[in-house]
Amino acid sequence: MQLPARYDHVGSFLRPQYLLEARDKKAKGEIGAEALREVEDKAIAEIVKFQQDVGLKSITDGEFRRTYFHIDFLEQLGGVKTDIPVTVKKADGTEELAPPVIRVVDKVRHAKDIQRADFEYLKGQVAAGCTPKVTIPSPTMLHFRGGRAGISKTAYPELDPAFYDDVAKAYGDELRSLYDAGCRYVQMDDTNLAYLCDEKMREAARQRGDDPNELPHRYAGFINKVVAHKPEGMLLAMHLCRGNFKSTHAAAGNYEPVAEALLAEMNLDAFFLEYDDDRSGDFRPLRFLPKGKTVVLGLVTTKFGEMESKDDLKRRIDEAAQYAPLEQLALSPQCGFSSTVHGNNIAVEAQRQKLRLVIETAQEVWGS
Repeated sequence: MQLPARYDHVGSFLRPQYLLEARDKKAKGEIGAEALREVEDKAIAEIVKFQQDVGLKSITDGEFRRTYFHIDFLEQLGGVKTDIPVTVKKADGTEELAPPVIRVVDKVRHAKDIQRADFEYLKGQVAAGCTPKVTIPSPTMLHFRGGRAGISKTAYPELDPAFYDDVAKAYGDELRSLYDAGCRYVQMDDTNLAYLCDEKMREAARQRGDDPNELPHRYAGFINKVVAHKPEGMLLAMHLCRGNFKSTHAAAGNYEPVAEALLAEMNLDAFFLEYDDDRSGDFRPLRFLPKGKTVVLGLVTTKFGEMESKDDLKRRIDEAAQYAPLEQLALSPQCGFSSTVHGNNIAVEAQRQKLRLVIETAQEVWGS
C-alpha cells in the first residue's frame, strides 16, 4: 500500500481557543458531551479545510476530540481501566498532575466501535481527491507502561499468547469497523519503541522485569498479530513519537536499538520517524528498510516556529537516501503540532508555513 503523497502529516493540529474553552467547560461540568461535540464538529470542519487549502492529501480531524493521544481510545476497550490522574507533591514542594495509569483488569475485547462515528464525520468533510486518515494508539501501550504488573494475572496468568492474541483481535475488530465505514488509512502512534532508544527508558524497562533488547522483537510480533487482522486494502502505518508535551520531549537516542525489529520485522506499510534534531541520531538505521515499505522522514520540527530551509531539508533527504532508496522515502513534520489540549510553542501561521515547506520540498524532490 502506498501513501496518498510523498508528503504527509502525523495528525494533530493546534486547537482553536474556542475549542480549548469548551473542553474546559466540559471538564467543569458547565456543558455536556453533546454541546462539546458540536464545538468539536465546527473545529474539525475548519481544520479539514485548512489542511486541504494548504495542499495535504491525507486529512485528519486534528485529533480535536482527544484529551490524551492514547487514553481516550484504550479505555474504551473492554477489560481496560484507567486510573484518574491525581495531583502529587514533588520533592521541591511543588505540585504536578501525575499521568493517568492504564491497567488491564480483565480479558481485552472490542466492546464497541470506538472511532467509527468520528471517522464518518471526518469523511463527510473531506473533499474528493484527499484521503481521510484515522490515528489510534499502538497496542503496545497496554504493555510497556506497566509491564507485567499492569496486566491482571487472573485474566492472563501467562501473557503469551493469550494477551497478545486478545488485544490483536480487539484491534482487528476496530480496523474492520473503520474499513466498513470507508476508512482506508490508519496510523498507530507508538511512544514505546522510541523510548527503547533512550538508555533511561531502557533501564526503567529492566526495573519492570523486561529485557529492552528483546522487547522490540516481541512488539514486532505483537504488531504483526494486529496486521494479520487488517482488512485487505487498508494502509496501516506507525508513528514513533518521543513526546511532544508543551513542546518538550520525553526520550532521545538513535533508532539503532529498535531499527531491525521495527523496519525489517513489522509487516506495516509505512513508518513515521522523527528526525528533526540531533536527539534522533543518524540515518544508518534506515538500512533495515525492506522493499515495499516507506519511511516518512520527520525533518521539520513542530515544537518551535523557526523555519528550516529547503536546501537543508534536501541535503538531509540525500543523506537518508544513502541508506534507503529515495523512492521509499517521504517527508513530513516530525510530530503533531499539538499532542495534547495544552498546545505547543508555535503559532497557527507557522504551522501553515511549515506544512507548505514540507509539501513544496517534497514536490521538488520527488515531483508533483
